[in-house]
Amino acid sequence: MKLLRYGAMGQEKPGALDRKGTLRDLSGHIDDLTGAALLPEALEKLKALDLESLPAVDGSPRLGPCVGGVGKFVAIGLNYADHAAEAGVDVPKEPVIFMKATSSICGPNDNVVIPRGSQKCDWEVELACVIGKPGRYIDEADALGHVAGYCVVNDVSERAFQLEGTGQWVKGKSADTFGPVGPWLVTRDEIADPQNLRLWLEVNGHRYQDGSTRTMVFKMAHLISYVSRFMSLQSGDIITTGTPPGVGMGQTPPTYLKPGDSITLSVEGLGEQRQHVVAAD
Repeated sequence: MKLLRYGAMGQEKPGALDRKGTLRDLSGHIDDLTGAALLPEALEKLKALDLESLPAVDGSPRLGPCVGGVGKFVAIGLNYADHAAEAGVDVPKEPVIFMKATSSICGPNDNVVIPRGSQKCDWEVELACVIGKPGRYIDEADALGHVAGYCVVNDVSERAFQLEGTGQWVKGKSADTFGPVGPWLVTRDEIADPQNLRLWLEVNGHRYQDGSTRTMVFKMAHLISYVSRFMSLQSGDIITTGTPPGVGMGQTPPTYLKPGDSITLSVEGLGEQRQHVVAAD
C-alpha cells in the first residue's frame, strides 16, 4: 500500500492511493498514520480494505509528512563510500548516528526555509524506513520485519552550522523544514529489495545526485539492528540511511541553496518530492 497524510499543516488526515492512483480517505478506519496504526496487525487490516469503496478525496490537497507523531528521527551519516570521499573523510568503521529534531519534519512539497545566518544550505536525497514493530537488540536477520514501510527523506543540512562550529551535527540538521518526509509510506511488502533502489535529486532542473542504494556501506537491516543496540525503536520512528554523492558541499566550487531555488528528488518506487526554497522571516 501507498499510505499518506493529507490536509492543512497540523490537521492532516490519513489516506491511501488505490490501484488507479486515486486518493482515498482512511479516517473512517484509523485516526492517523502513527503509533499503533503502524503495527503489523494494524497494517494487515488496512491492506484487507477495498480501497475503491472508500471516499475519494477531491482536488489536490497538500500532502503532509507520511507518518505522524514521530518519536525519533534517526539519521545515518557517511553511509555511501563515494559521498564520504567527496566530504574528504574515511569510510566509517561502524555507522555514524545523529539525530534530527522531530520539529524539522514537514510535508514532501512544503517550502524549505533557509534559516537566519545560513550561508551553506545543502541537500541530501535519502531512503528512510519507518518502524512498525517495536524492538530493542534486534537481530539483523529479523530487522526488516520491524519495518512498516519505506519513504523518501530530504536530509536538508546547513554545513556551516553542522561542521564549522562546536558541538554535534544536530545543529546543522534540525532547522524547521529540514526534514521533508514522503510523499508516501510504501509498505514493506511492495519493496522487494531496499538495497536495489535508484535515488536522485535535482536543483533547478540540474541533476546533482544519481545513485543507488546498492552502494550503501551499511545496509538497511544492519542499520536497524545497530541503532536498536543503543535505543529502543518504537512504532513511527524514522531511520534515514544516508545519501549518495552529489551534495552541494562536494561541488567545485561548492554550490548551496538560495531563495527561489527548486528541489526535486525521488527514490525508486517511493514517489517524488518537490520543494521551493525561501528565506526565513
